[in-house]
Amino acid sequence: MAATSTYGSEMLVEPIRTVSRQLVRELGFMNITLAGTRYPPSVVHALIEIGIEKVTTATKLCNALNLDDSSIQHTLRCLIDAGEVKETSGRLDGGETLLSLTSRGQQSLTEINTFAQDQVLKSLSRINNQAAETVLSGLQIYAASLHAQRVGESSPSNNHVEIKRGYQPGVIGRALEMHLNFYSRLVGFGAYFESQLATGLADFVSRVDNDQNEIWTAQCQGRIVGTIFIDGQDLGQNRAHLRAFIVDGDVRGGGVGRRLLAEAIEFIDTQRFEETRLWTFTGLDAARRLYESFGFVLKEQSTGSQWGKEVTEQLFIRKLPAEKSP
Repeated sequence: MAATSTYGSEMLVEPIRTVSRQLVRELGFMNITLAGTRYPPSVVHALIEIGIEKVTTATKLCNALNLDDSSIQHTLRCLIDAGEVKETSGRLDGGETLLSLTSRGQQSLTEINTFAQDQVLKSLSRINNQAAETVLSGLQIYAASLHAQRVGESSPSNNHVEIKRGYQPGVIGRALEMHLNFYSRLVGFGAYFESQLATGLADFVSRVDNDQNEIWTAQCQGRIVGTIFIDGQDLGQNRAHLRAFIVDGDVRGGGVGRRLLAEAIEFIDTQRFEETRLWTFTGLDAARRLYESFGFVLKEQSTGSQWGKEVTEQLFIRKLPAEKSP
């Protein structure tokens, strides 16, 4: 099984769009008013930012709510006219007028919080604690990624990813965890997949000291965030088996997978394996493009269930380049 830094991302786009639309609708953002108030969503969020996050100026409110200046001015005028927000002359923040909630605004904020907390608690009561933590983690990661894209932030983690060659303590556990996190959500691989993968990885690591075998890990601040294994023994006939190619979601999309594969290919050519094989399945289009950029060619494709669920399995083969031949 092999996958890469952007593997499967194209398959996730439409499901993420669908659930995002559903989330917006279920939270009531399609309505004229929000959270049991008489105000539209932008006004409710302005109340929350001023009251809870202590956003004190129109400029800061523009940034917080991702709205233009004219929209913010309209929103603030609505709140001021309704007696929810007051303005005071500011000596800080470049002399801008300072914003704060009135007593009426504080009461409105309390009612909004009560409404929202009840909505969240009722929803969480339908799922277990582990699922609730997954919801929180997923929303935090996705919201942070959307924000970083909007403001033009680069991914800081990818700038500090180091590729290390050789066995690293915990490599089996992390490779297994990353595979399960990705494939269980993408295609529903379960217990059978986990048991087969764990057995295969353990067998390989027990043989990693052989000169024909090697491991590379991508590490960020001491944590393994990517793996790739080359097994030069299990296929025989001077053929290499590319295995356990996976990159963690936290650093996905930043070229870590390409760096891992480049290291593995250099090893393969140095060892002069006549061919290298990897098995995967259809739908991982970004991964396929990466494989093909390194000379892999699709040789076989058929329906199978070697990973515990029926998928269209694919075999890719890369021949040793002529200039590398002995």
